[in-house]
Amino acid sequence: MTQVNRFASGGQIDRQVTQSFTFDGKTYQGHAGDTLASALLANGVRLMGRSFKYHRPRGVLTAGSEEPNALVELRNGNRQEPNTRTTTAELYDGLIAKSQNRLGSLRFDLLAINDRLSNFLTAGFYYKTFMWPAAFWEKLYEPIIRHAAGLGSLSLQDDPDVYDKGFLHCDLLIIGAGPAGLAAALTAGRSGADVILADEDFRMGGRLNSETFSLGDQSGADWARAAISELESLPNVRVMSRTTIIGAFDHGTYGAVERISDHVHTPAAGKPRQILWRIYTKRTVLAAGATERPIAFENNDRPGIMLGAALRTYANRFSVTADKRVAIFTNNDDGHRTAADLHAKGVKIAAVVDVRPNTPRSMDYEVLHGEVIDTKGRLGLTFVDVRLGDGSTRVLECGALGLSGGWNPNVHMTCHQRGRPTWNEGLATFVPGGDLPAGMTIAGAANGDLSTAGALNGGRAAAMDALDLKAPNFDLPAAEDAPVALKPFWYVEGCARAWLDQQNDVTVKDVKLSHQEGFRSVEHLKRYTTLGMATDQGKTSNMGGLAIMAELAGKSIPEVGTTIFRPPYTPTAIGAFGGRHRGQDFHPKRLTPSHQWATEQGAVFVEVGNWLRAQWFPRTGETTWRESVDREVLATRQSVGVCDVTTLGKVDVQGTDAATFLNKIYCNGFAKLAVGKTRYGLMLREDGIAMDDGTAARLAENHFVVTTTTANALPVYRHMEFVRQCLFPDLDVQLISTTEAWAQYAVAGPNSRSVLEKIVDQDMSNEAFPFMACANITVCGGLRARLFRISFSGELAYEIAVPTAYGDALMRKIMEAGAEYDITPYGTEALGVMRIEKGHAAGNELNGTTTAQNLGMGRMVSKKKDSIGSILSEREGLNMENDLRQVGIKPVDPEAPVPAGAHLMALTGPIDAAHDQGYATSACYSPNLGHAIALGFLKNGSDRIGERMRLVSPLTQMETEVEIVSAHFIDPEGGRLRA
Repeated sequence: MTQVNRFASGGQIDRQVTQSFTFDGKTYQGHAGDTLASALLANGVRLMGRSFKYHRPRGVLTAGSEEPNALVELRNGNRQEPNTRTTTAELYDGLIAKSQNRLGSLRFDLLAINDRLSNFLTAGFYYKTFMWPAAFWEKLYEPIIRHAAGLGSLSLQDDPDVYDKGFLHCDLLIIGAGPAGLAAALTAGRSGADVILADEDFRMGGRLNSETFSLGDQSGADWARAAISELESLPNVRVMSRTTIIGAFDHGTYGAVERISDHVHTPAAGKPRQILWRIYTKRTVLAAGATERPIAFENNDRPGIMLGAALRTYANRFSVTADKRVAIFTNNDDGHRTAADLHAKGVKIAAVVDVRPNTPRSMDYEVLHGEVIDTKGRLGLTFVDVRLGDGSTRVLECGALGLSGGWNPNVHMTCHQRGRPTWNEGLATFVPGGDLPAGMTIAGAANGDLSTAGALNGGRAAAMDALDLKAPNFDLPAAEDAPVALKPFWYVEGCARAWLDQQNDVTVKDVKLSHQEGFRSVEHLKRYTTLGMATDQGKTSNMGGLAIMAELAGKSIPEVGTTIFRPPYTPTAIGAFGGRHRGQDFHPKRLTPSHQWATEQGAVFVEVGNWLRAQWFPRTGETTWRESVDREVLATRQSVGVCDVTTLGKVDVQGTDAATFLNKIYCNGFAKLAVGKTRYGLMLREDGIAMDDGTAARLAENHFVVTTTTANALPVYRHMEFVRQCLFPDLDVQLISTTEAWAQYAVAGPNSRSVLEKIVDQDMSNEAFPFMACANITVCGGLRARLFRISFSGELAYEIAVPTAYGDALMRKIMEAGAEYDITPYGTEALGVMRIEKGHAAGNELNGTTTAQNLGMGRMVSKKKDSIGSILSEREGLNMENDLRQVGIKPVDPEAPVPAGAHLMALTGPIDAAHDQGYATSACYSPNLGHAIALGFLKNGSDRIGERMRLVSPLTQMETEVEIVSAHFIDPEGGRLRA
């Protein structure tokens, strides 16, 4: 199709490269260097979207990231991305775009009926409707609202692209590559400082690419190209186009999103789509420019109505006109600049309508003193109604109307740490205030210097100030330095529907209604009307709304104030925040030292926190997991088994006050623990509730090794550090987590000593190394190791540890040494079965609600010393006679189940919460006993051994008669583990 609105020459596009693309299924052509918006305009397409609430026709309003209207779904399939701004989407060959937020076609949107119902859908209507009848909410109102909500649609498929994260450091970060940013970058780059220059556009230069005036003897665009070329040649300067600084955070840190592959059909192999950078900088120059603001009047939202500076950008940079006949509505000289540039390119200027009485005259086009009061055109602008200064009216025929209502400096980044902008009366706008992020300096239009000369000088001065340079290191070119000549003018009075926020359909009338109903604070105004809550964050709408509220309230605009500016500066893909942390990479996998060996054995793995642990080891012929687990349990109790327990938390505690420290964090005593001995310990929270259990082994007078449960490895270490640093800072004790430093294996069963005697270099007899002993040892002829005689299974057992690098080798050595005893590797399921058979409490019992008394460990809470939680553990409410006590549960019928979570009830009587006697916490099938067993808590359970009860689960309609027994199902006297 012919590009009917493309000029024959000029612009910064590559006419030698033609690119085809589709919009709503129709094929068009553009050129390299186009945006999707400029290519659509070149092809005569003005209608690009629909508004959110009323589904009014919308065209492009701007030429940058502030665009509220022309949002599309880009690409298709699993790469489909909604709410993409056509003004920033780079054109590439094969681009696919679809309009969004419509029912039916874009031209015939069935939901446009909402516009006819606008009197019922005014601001805040959702606070007053959908309340009656109540039954309609779920069946009618909510489904309709959910169906209508949102703008674009998701593919609901996995995103195939990769996102990455990175870190950058510099002396000076320069945000924005317009005239101020380039001047600052040249100054800093030539000084030798490490500089990062970031700009959101794919072509750096800012407004220099959109204007026709010269810098010295060059055009602005040529000067910008030369400056960028020099900067790219400097080794100390990093030039980052397509990079949006999304936020200013603490300590000189900035977030930046670099679009690596958004301008191509598919990212190259191995390349991410976007990178989220965390930039650390000593100083910052904000040269983010300014955004032109529109003027509100009746039907000012038709396709073809756009900002005057956007018209200039499309004409000068992209060689495109929005229409062959254009009108301008302005309150300042900038509108006349637009008219002059378009006229020079052969565009017919219908008229320039200027609200100022003393309007500049032109020999090239008609200038009218007055105001635009209405427009016509169903799907695009056709006529403009003008009320002249003398009260008469004129009708102008045109297909595009440029609005120039002044400029708003982009102060957002200056306010991300809750700073507030200040009012500039001369510019009738907010400029950066004095409360800036640390190290930030403002330059150029962002600081209110709207001339090119002012921007250049401001940029150079800002860099010199940031780097403490005494003299300029280059001369600036001569540039235009026109003063700002502006009459503040926000909206045309007397209009019924003048649009402020064009995406969310907020009108002047809505602001007046907000004031009328008492929502006068700017934050209330925002939420009541949704003004500034669209994807552009009010960049083109907020100032108009604030000015109208100020007028209604009888205040000045600075008295009304602004809302809080929050990051991100522009909409950011969730994928960029997630980076590579998705799927299997969402949590890093932590592999045990024996993982490779276990994989070779065909182990089935389970996620335990971030760890992958062997759950069981199936053998040929075993068809269910129970068969494998039963075999592992029986083999271990009958001969010997080995399990990787590296995941248990390990904390090295050293110092002259190490024993005193442990005495504080454990409720039982550790001060007199002998060197070479291990003790079971129970930690309490400050409120007396059990926190974690484990062991503490005293390897030397001032050296302990503490173990924790796998789940609580980090919380316990954090708790210990808090106690050390905050509660007892004067103690001579140091902590370090060594969980990953040592590979540790439990070797359990009657033949465990015989197996380890083949590996351990020291005497392992019962006399030399009794139950609960510990020692630094050597294995395999000299490798340093640690040995602990502790048992989680209730069998004769040891835990042996070596440096992690030797973990795989040790596992293979243990299996080799145990071959004659048919040594069996066992996983977490068998480990759990054996600990339930022995009655050991674990995570299900240490559930954040139980006390030492509940666990049957009340006597462990020492009365002879003070420890964390010991006092509050004595509260009356935690020591009632009828308290829960840990018990064992077995079914009367050996075939019956005893599921965890089921509740204990009397044999007769109702089944309800009032008659609840306790509950089962951990359950399993015991191959040694031949039936299911469970641990649980029962009121006054220690005195109810032998009692029969019902174990019920009303949710699953299960009821089993059970007998209450000791929690120690296997070897209650403990003879095996002391053998």
